[in-house]
Amino acid sequence: MSARKRLLWRVTPPLSMAAALAVAGFAGDGFASPVVAVAVPVLGLVMLMAAVFASVHHADVIAHRLGEPYGTLVLTVAVTVIEVALILSIMLASDGHPALARETVFSVIMVVCNGLVGLCLIVGGLRYGEQGFRLPGTNAYLVVLMPLATLTLILPTYTTSVSGPLYTPAQLIFVGIATLILYGVFLYVQTVRHRDYFLSDTGAAPDDEPADDVLAARRFWESVVLLVVALVAVVLLAKSFAGSVGSAVAAVGAPLEAVGLLVALLVLLPETLSALRAARRNELQKSLNLALGSSLATIGLTIPAVSVLALLLDRPLELGLDMHDTILLVLTFGISLVTFGGGRTNILPGFVHLVLFATFVFLIFVP
Repeated sequence: MSARKRLLWRVTPPLSMAAALAVAGFAGDGFASPVVAVAVPVLGLVMLMAAVFASVHHADVIAHRLGEPYGTLVLTVAVTVIEVALILSIMLASDGHPALARETVFSVIMVVCNGLVGLCLIVGGLRYGEQGFRLPGTNAYLVVLMPLATLTLILPTYTTSVSGPLYTPAQLIFVGIATLILYGVFLYVQTVRHRDYFLSDTGAAPDDEPADDVLAARRFWESVVLLVVALVAVVLLAKSFAGSVGSAVAAVGAPLEAVGLLVALLVLLPETLSALRAARRNELQKSLNLALGSSLATIGLTIPAVSVLALLLDRPLELGLDMHDTILLVLTFGISLVTFGGGRTNILPGFVHLVLFATFVFLIFVP
C-alpha cells in the first residue's frame, strides 16, 4: 500500500468524527439557509460512507494480523455494529418504521447469500475454472443460518398469540436468547473447537504487511484505535442519515423494502470488495467466511439488539415475512445447500444466485 493511501486511511476516522460533531451542531441549531439545509445532509452521507470504508479497512488490517478465522470475525462484528447503528437510528426517526429491521435483515441475507456469493463464484470461476472450499465450515454456517432465519423471519407470521407478523414480548425474549445462544455456540466452534474448518487452503500474505515486528505491532494498535474512532463516527452520523433517508423515501414514494436494501448495500459494500478480492486470489473460503459470516452476525447480533430496543421503548417490531419473500428465502437456502454440497464450485451456481438476487430486487419495486 502506498504512503498516500495509508495516510488517507489514518486521517479519515478523525475527519469523520469532526464531521459528525459538525453535522450534529448544525442540526441542533437549525439550518440558516436552503443551501446549508442541502449541503449538511450531503456532507453527512459522504462522511458516513468514508467512515464505513475506513472502519472496514482498519478491521481488515486487524484481521490480517490476527489470522483466520479471527480476522473475518472482526470484520463481521464491525459491519454488524454499523448496521445496528443505522437500523436503530432510522427506527427512532419519524414514525419508527417497525418493519425496518425485518427488511434490512432479509436484504442482508439476499444480498450476501445471492448477490455476493454469486459474484464471488463467478469471479473465481472465470479465473480458475473451479474453486474449492472447506465443506465442514460452510455447512456450519448453513446449519445455524437456516434455523436463525426461520425463527426470526418466518415463524412470526404463523404464531397465533398476537395477530400480524409479530412476536409477543415473551416470544421476542425467548427468540432473542435462543438466537444469542446459537450464535455464541457457533463462535465457539469457529474460533476454538473446530477452528480448522474455516481456514483458507491457499492465499498469499497481504502485500503491505511490514517485515518489522515492531512496526507491524504499532500499525495493529493504530488500526485498533482508528477502528473505534471510525465506528463511533458511524454511530453519530447515522442519526443524520436516518433523517435524510426518511425525507428521500417520503419524496419519491419508495417502498420500505428499498430502505432496507439501501442500508444493507451501504454496510456491506466494503466487505463485498474484500470478499471479491479474496475470490480473485483463489481464497474462496475467506470469501465465504466474509459472506456467510455477515448473514449470521446480522441475525445473531442485530435482531437481539433491535428486540431489546423495541421492548424498552414499547414499540412494535414486525419480523415475519410475507409469502413471496418466504419463498425466496427458502429457495435461497435450498440452492445454497446444492451449491455448497460438494466442496467445489464453478460459475454455474454463481449465475443462479445472481438471478435470485435480481428477482429479489425486481420484486421490491414490482411486487
